Amino acid sequence: MDTKALLKKVRKIEIKTRRLSDHVFGGEYHSTFKGRGMTFSEVRQYQFGDDVRSIDWNVTARYNEPFVKVFEEERELTLMLVVDVSGSEAFGTQIQFKRDLITEIAATLAFSALQNNDKVGLILFSDQVELFIPPKKGRSHILRIIRELLEFEPESKKTSISTALEFLSGVLKKKAIVFVLSDFMDKNYEKTLRISAKKHDLTGIRVFDPVETKLPNLGIVPLRDAETGMVRWISTFSKKVRLNYEKKYREQVVAFEELFSKNGAGHISCSVEESYVKKLLGYFKARV
Repeated sequence: MDTKALLKKVRKIEIKTRRLSDHVFGGEYHSTFKGRGMTFSEVRQYQFGDDVRSIDWNVTARYNEPFVKVFEEERELTLMLVVDVSGSEAFGTQIQFKRDLITEIAATLAFSALQNNDKVGLILFSDQVELFIPPKKGRSHILRIIRELLEFEPESKKTSISTALEFLSGVLKKKAIVFVLSDFMDKNYEKTLRISAKKHDLTGIRVFDPVETKLPNLGIVPLRDAETGMVRWISTFSKKVRLNYEKKYREQVVAFEELFSKNGAGHISCSVEESYVKKLLGYFKARV
Protein backbone atom coordinates (compact mmCIF):
# COMPACT_ATOMS: atom_id res chain seq x y z
CA MET A 1 0.00 0.00 0.00
CA ASP A 2 1.52 3.35 -1.03
CA THR A 3 1.77 6.21 1.47
CA LYS A 4 -1.11 8.23 0.01
CA ALA A 5 -3.50 5.25 0.02
CA LEU A 6 -2.41 4.31 3.54
CA LEU A 7 -3.01 7.82 4.90
CA LYS A 8 -6.41 7.92 3.23
CA LYS A 9 -7.37 4.61 4.84
CA VAL A 10 -6.04 5.71 8.25
CA ARG A 11 -8.08 8.92 8.00
CA LYS A 12 -11.22 6.99 7.02
CA ILE A 13 -10.88 4.68 10.02
CA GLU A 14 -10.13 7.63 12.32
CA ILE A 15 -13.28 9.48 11.25
CA LYS A 16 -15.52 6.43 11.72
CA THR A 17 -14.05 5.07 14.96
CA ARG A 18 -13.44 8.45 16.60
CA ARG A 19 -17.07 9.41 16.03
CA LEU A 20 -18.08 6.19 17.76
CA SER A 21 -15.68 6.70 20.65
CA ASP A 22 -16.71 10.35 21.11
CA HIS A 23 -20.46 9.86 20.96
CA VAL A 24 -21.03 6.25 21.96
CA PHE A 25 -18.16 4.47 23.67
CA GLY A 26 -16.29 7.19 25.57
CA GLY A 27 -18.72 7.34 28.50
CA GLU A 28 -19.27 3.58 28.55
CA TYR A 29 -15.52 2.98 28.55
CA HIS A 30 -15.06 5.42 31.45
CA SER A 31 -17.86 3.80 33.45
CA THR A 32 -16.63 0.27 32.80
CA PHE A 33 -12.94 0.72 33.54
CA LYS A 34 -12.41 2.45 36.85
CA GLY A 35 -9.34 4.29 38.05
CA ARG A 36 -7.01 3.02 40.74
CA GLY A 37 -8.86 4.78 43.56
CA MET A 38 -9.65 8.22 44.93
CA THR A 39 -7.01 10.88 45.52
CA PHE A 40 -7.27 14.13 47.48
CA SER A 41 -7.95 17.15 45.27
CA GLU A 42 -8.79 20.19 47.43
CA VAL A 43 -10.82 21.56 50.33
CA ARG A 44 -13.85 23.79 49.88
CA GLN A 45 -16.54 25.30 52.06
CA TYR A 46 -19.23 22.94 53.27
CA GLN A 47 -22.43 23.00 51.21
CA PHE A 48 -25.85 21.71 52.14
CA GLY A 49 -26.03 18.01 51.32
CA ASP A 50 -22.30 17.30 51.72
CA ASP A 51 -21.38 14.16 53.65
CA VAL A 52 -20.36 15.25 57.18
CA ARG A 53 -17.77 12.45 57.15
CA SER A 54 -15.79 14.44 54.56
CA ILE A 55 -15.38 17.49 56.85
CA ASP A 56 -11.75 18.53 57.28
CA TRP A 57 -11.72 19.29 61.01
CA ASN A 58 -8.29 20.93 60.99
CA VAL A 59 -9.26 23.50 58.31
CA THR A 60 -12.71 23.92 59.91
CA ALA A 61 -11.10 24.76 63.27
CA ARG A 62 -8.65 27.19 61.63
CA TYR A 63 -11.33 29.23 59.81
CA ASN A 64 -14.14 28.67 62.29
CA GLU A 65 -16.51 27.47 59.56
CA PRO A 66 -16.97 24.00 58.02
CA PHE A 67 -14.78 22.87 55.12
CA VAL A 68 -14.87 19.49 53.36
CA LYS A 69 -12.22 17.45 51.58
CA VAL A 70 -12.82 16.86 47.87
CA PHE A 71 -11.55 13.67 46.28
CA GLU A 72 -11.43 12.71 42.61
CA GLU A 73 -10.85 9.47 40.79
CA GLU A 74 -7.24 8.65 40.04
CA ARG A 75 -8.14 8.06 36.42
CA GLU A 76 -5.03 7.41 34.38
CA LEU A 77 -5.11 3.85 33.07
CA THR A 78 -3.28 1.87 30.43
CA LEU A 79 -5.09 0.10 27.58
CA MET A 80 -3.09 -2.64 25.88
CA LEU A 81 -4.30 -4.05 22.56
CA VAL A 82 -2.95 -7.55 21.93
CA VAL A 83 -3.72 -8.28 18.28
CA ASP A 84 -3.38 -11.53 16.33
CA VAL A 85 -1.82 -10.95 12.88
CA SER A 86 -1.39 -14.62 11.94
CA GLY A 87 -2.44 -16.00 8.57
CA SER A 88 -5.97 -16.96 9.59
CA GLU A 89 -6.88 -13.29 10.24
CA ALA A 90 -6.53 -12.56 6.51
CA PHE A 91 -9.71 -14.53 5.85
CA GLY A 92 -13.06 -13.17 4.79
CA THR A 93 -15.71 -14.29 2.35
CA GLN A 94 -18.22 -11.47 2.02
CA ILE A 95 -18.13 -8.06 3.73
CA GLN A 96 -14.57 -7.83 5.05
CA PHE A 97 -11.57 -9.76 6.30
CA LYS A 98 -11.31 -10.66 9.97
CA ARG A 99 -8.23 -8.43 10.21
CA ASP A 100 -10.26 -5.42 8.94
CA LEU A 101 -12.85 -5.87 11.68
CA ILE A 102 -10.13 -6.34 14.31
CA THR A 103 -8.54 -3.05 13.16
CA GLU A 104 -11.82 -1.15 13.51
CA ILE A 105 -12.53 -2.56 16.97
CA ALA A 106 -8.99 -1.82 18.13
CA ALA A 107 -9.16 1.74 16.78
CA THR A 108 -12.49 2.38 18.51
CA LEU A 109 -11.11 1.15 21.82
CA ALA A 110 -7.96 3.22 21.35
CA PHE A 111 -9.86 6.45 20.70
CA SER A 112 -12.14 5.73 23.67
CA ALA A 113 -9.03 5.46 25.84
CA LEU A 114 -7.63 8.66 24.30
CA GLN A 115 -10.85 10.51 25.13
CA ASN A 116 -10.41 9.46 28.76
CA ASN A 117 -6.73 10.50 28.79
CA ASP A 118 -5.48 6.93 29.15
CA LYS A 119 -2.32 5.47 27.64
CA VAL A 120 -2.59 2.97 24.77
CA GLY A 121 -0.09 0.31 23.72
CA LEU A 122 -0.03 -2.38 21.05
CA ILE A 123 1.30 -5.93 20.74
CA LEU A 124 1.05 -7.60 17.33
CA PHE A 125 1.65 -11.34 17.48
CA SER A 126 1.74 -14.50 15.39
CA ASP A 127 3.62 -17.40 16.98
CA GLN A 128 6.08 -14.71 18.06
CA VAL A 129 5.80 -11.09 19.11
CA GLU A 130 5.95 -9.26 15.79
CA LEU A 131 5.72 -5.68 17.10
CA PHE A 132 5.50 -3.92 20.45
CA ILE A 133 4.51 -0.27 20.79
CA PRO A 134 4.83 0.87 24.43
CA PRO A 135 1.80 2.66 25.95
CA LYS A 136 1.63 6.41 25.36
CA LYS A 137 -0.98 9.15 25.07
CA GLY A 138 -1.92 11.38 22.19
CA ARG A 139 -3.69 11.38 18.82
CA SER A 140 -0.48 10.96 16.80
CA HIS A 141 0.34 7.86 18.85
CA ILE A 142 -3.12 6.38 18.18
CA LEU A 143 -2.73 7.08 14.45
CA ARG A 144 0.60 5.26 14.46
CA ILE A 145 -1.12 2.24 16.04
CA ILE A 146 -3.81 2.32 13.34
CA ARG A 147 -1.17 2.51 10.60
CA GLU A 148 0.56 -0.57 11.99
CA LEU A 149 -2.74 -2.44 12.24
CA LEU A 150 -3.44 -1.64 8.60
CA GLU A 151 -0.11 -2.31 6.92
CA PHE A 152 2.05 -4.49 9.15
CA GLU A 153 3.25 -7.67 7.46
CA PRO A 154 4.15 -10.42 9.97
CA GLU A 155 7.17 -12.66 9.56
CA SER A 156 5.17 -15.75 10.54
CA LYS A 157 1.66 -16.93 9.67
CA LYS A 158 1.28 -19.21 12.71
CA THR A 159 -0.36 -18.43 16.08
CA SER A 160 0.74 -18.58 19.72
CA ILE A 161 -1.52 -16.71 22.14
CA SER A 162 0.61 -18.04 24.99
CA THR A 163 3.70 -16.28 23.59
CA ALA A 164 1.83 -12.96 23.37
CA LEU A 165 0.47 -13.18 26.92
CA GLU A 166 3.85 -14.18 28.31
CA PHE A 167 5.41 -11.12 26.65
CA LEU A 168 2.59 -8.96 28.02
CA SER A 169 3.34 -10.08 31.58
CA GLY A 170 6.98 -9.19 31.08
CA VAL A 171 6.52 -5.66 29.75
CA LEU A 172 3.57 -4.45 31.84
CA LYS A 173 4.34 -4.34 35.54
CA LYS A 174 1.17 -2.53 36.64
CA LYS A 175 -2.43 -3.55 36.13
CA ALA A 176 -3.80 -2.62 32.70
CA ILE A 177 -6.95 -2.99 30.60
CA VAL A 178 -6.07 -5.69 28.08
CA PHE A 179 -8.04 -6.67 24.99
CA VAL A 180 -6.86 -9.74 23.08
CA LEU A 181 -8.27 -9.64 19.54
CA SER A 182 -8.02 -12.92 17.65
CA ASP A 183 -9.99 -15.77 16.12
CA PHE A 184 -8.55 -17.89 18.97
CA MET A 185 -7.72 -20.79 16.67
CA ASP A 186 -5.05 -21.93 19.08
CA LYS A 187 -4.55 -24.25 22.05
CA ASN A 188 -2.41 -24.59 25.17
CA TYR A 189 -2.60 -21.01 26.42
CA GLU A 190 -4.57 -21.63 29.62
CA LYS A 191 -1.61 -21.16 31.97
CA THR A 192 -0.51 -17.80 30.55
CA LEU A 193 -4.14 -16.66 30.34
CA ARG A 194 -4.67 -17.46 34.02
CA ILE A 195 -1.56 -15.45 34.99
CA SER A 196 -2.55 -12.48 32.80
CA ALA A 197 -6.17 -12.48 34.01
CA LYS A 198 -5.03 -12.33 37.64
CA LYS A 199 -2.83 -9.31 36.96
CA HIS A 200 -4.89 -7.39 34.39
CA ASP A 201 -8.49 -6.56 33.45
CA LEU A 202 -8.55 -8.99 30.52
CA THR A 203 -11.07 -9.41 27.71
CA GLY A 204 -10.91 -11.70 24.69
CA ILE A 205 -12.62 -10.55 21.49
CA ARG A 206 -13.11 -13.49 19.14
CA VAL A 207 -13.63 -12.44 15.52
CA PHE A 208 -14.90 -14.99 13.02
CA ASP A 209 -16.43 -15.42 9.58
CA PRO A 210 -19.78 -17.29 9.41
CA VAL A 211 -18.37 -19.53 6.67
CA GLU A 212 -15.94 -20.94 9.25
CA THR A 213 -18.78 -22.29 11.39
CA LYS A 214 -19.97 -25.00 8.97
CA LEU A 215 -19.04 -26.76 5.75
CA PRO A 216 -21.43 -26.29 2.82
CA ASN A 217 -22.18 -29.24 0.57
CA LEU A 218 -19.94 -28.38 -2.39
CA GLY A 219 -18.60 -31.79 -3.30
CA ILE A 220 -14.90 -32.55 -3.08
CA VAL A 221 -13.09 -29.30 -2.28
CA PRO A 222 -9.55 -28.26 -1.26
CA LEU A 223 -9.19 -26.69 2.18
CA ARG A 224 -6.03 -24.66 2.67
CA ASP A 225 -4.68 -23.94 6.16
CA ALA A 226 -3.89 -20.20 6.14
CA GLU A 227 -1.18 -20.64 8.77
CA THR A 228 0.69 -23.70 7.50
CA GLY A 229 -0.18 -23.56 3.80
CA MET A 230 -1.17 -27.23 3.90
CA VAL A 231 -3.97 -28.23 1.51
CA ARG A 232 -6.38 -31.10 2.25
CA TRP A 233 -9.08 -32.37 -0.06
CA ILE A 234 -12.39 -32.85 1.77
CA SER A 235 -15.55 -34.55 0.57
CA THR A 236 -18.32 -32.23 1.69
CA PHE A 237 -20.84 -34.65 0.16
CA SER A 238 -20.53 -36.57 3.40
CA LYS A 239 -23.01 -35.47 6.05
CA LYS A 240 -20.82 -37.11 8.67
CA VAL A 241 -17.84 -34.97 7.62
CA ARG A 242 -19.96 -31.79 7.73
CA LEU A 243 -21.43 -32.60 11.14
CA ASN A 244 -18.03 -33.50 12.55
CA TYR A 245 -16.63 -30.18 11.33
CA GLU A 246 -19.49 -28.24 12.99
CA LYS A 247 -19.04 -30.23 16.22
CA LYS A 248 -15.33 -29.45 16.40
CA TYR A 249 -15.98 -25.77 15.70
CA ARG A 250 -18.60 -25.54 18.49
CA GLU A 251 -16.24 -27.29 20.89
CA GLN A 252 -13.55 -24.73 20.07
CA VAL A 253 -15.94 -21.83 20.75
CA VAL A 254 -17.16 -23.33 24.03
CA ALA A 255 -13.56 -23.96 25.12
CA PHE A 256 -12.71 -20.29 24.45
CA GLU A 257 -15.72 -19.01 26.43
CA GLU A 258 -15.24 -21.40 29.35
CA LEU A 259 -11.51 -20.70 29.56
CA PHE A 260 -12.00 -16.94 29.83
CA SER A 261 -14.97 -17.20 32.22
CA LYS A 262 -13.17 -19.67 34.48
CA ASN A 263 -10.26 -17.28 34.87
CA GLY A 264 -12.37 -14.21 35.56
CA ALA A 265 -11.80 -12.64 32.13
CA GLY A 266 -14.45 -11.20 29.83
CA HIS A 267 -15.17 -12.50 26.35
CA ILE A 268 -17.00 -11.33 23.23
CA SER A 269 -17.60 -13.15 19.94
CA CYS A 270 -18.29 -11.05 16.85
CA SER A 271 -18.87 -12.12 13.25
CA VAL A 272 -17.50 -10.02 10.38
CA GLU A 273 -21.16 -9.60 9.36
CA GLU A 274 -22.32 -8.32 12.79
CA SER A 275 -22.27 -4.88 14.35
CA TYR A 276 -19.32 -4.74 16.73
CA VAL A 277 -20.87 -1.52 18.09
CA LYS A 278 -23.79 -3.46 19.59
CA LYS A 279 -21.48 -6.19 20.85
CA LEU A 280 -19.12 -3.79 22.64
CA LEU A 281 -21.92 -1.65 24.08
CA GLY A 282 -23.71 -4.74 25.40
CA TYR A 283 -20.48 -5.94 26.98
CA PHE A 284 -19.73 -2.57 28.60
CA LYS A 285 -23.26 -2.18 29.96
CA ALA A 286 -23.24 -5.71 31.40
CA ARG A 287 -20.04 -4.94 33.32
CA VAL A 288 -21.11 -1.64 34.91
